[in-house]
Amino acid sequence: MDMTEHVTQFFPDDLVPDENGLVAIGGELNTPILIEAYSKGIFPWASIPWVRWYSPDPRLVLYPEQFHLSRRMRRTIKDTRYQACFDRDFKMVMHLCSQVPRRDQEGTWITDDFIKAYTDLHQLGLAHSVGIYRKGDLVGGLYGVSLGKIFFGESMFSLESNTSKLAMYHLVDFLTRHDFALIDCQAPTGHLFRLGGVEIPRKVFLDQIQIALKRKTLTGNWEALHCKGA
Repeated sequence: MDMTEHVTQFFPDDLVPDENGLVAIGGELNTPILIEAYSKGIFPWASIPWVRWYSPDPRLVLYPEQFHLSRRMRRTIKDTRYQACFDRDFKMVMHLCSQVPRRDQEGTWITDDFIKAYTDLHQLGLAHSVGIYRKGDLVGGLYGVSLGKIFFGESMFSLESNTSKLAMYHLVDFLTRHDFALIDCQAPTGHLFRLGGVEIPRKVFLDQIQIALKRKTLTGNWEALHCKGA
């Protein structure tokens, strides 16, 4: 699937972000608009009372080959109590991302309309989740959108120490094997910097995603391609 053939025209090409990265307000959280947004380096963040769309400068990205594994994480990866599976419980991963408290953050932007919109993308094979399970219970994970050879990361959660990092490890491993160019991490956090994230100018990011979007999107359910013990 060449995603450049499925872009609507809700967002003008000459949008300029403000100091917070905001480029637009309004519109709907539906499949065509979301596909256009991601293909133009834009993502939604909050929807009450209106959807707000962001494209920050600089942009935090993670190149799979630069992913950093700490010594502690290497031990966690070898822990046979954990199992990593893709796309097994997409909606539950989103729900837990919305519910698990985060340091220095009040509330969540992942409202019911977000869950509905991204579940629609998931059913089209364009949004994916990684879940970390222990004894069958979901204890960590992440989700995002895949277009071309880019994974646009959205959110992650941990119910046990290091399980979101473990989900990221399995995502990076999967994306590396399928020749993905980069992971969009959106906004900088210490957590993502420690995993190998780097900031790049918005223009560089937009140029890189346009190249990656010309390559075939890995659609469908990813669980069949990757489900193994940690």
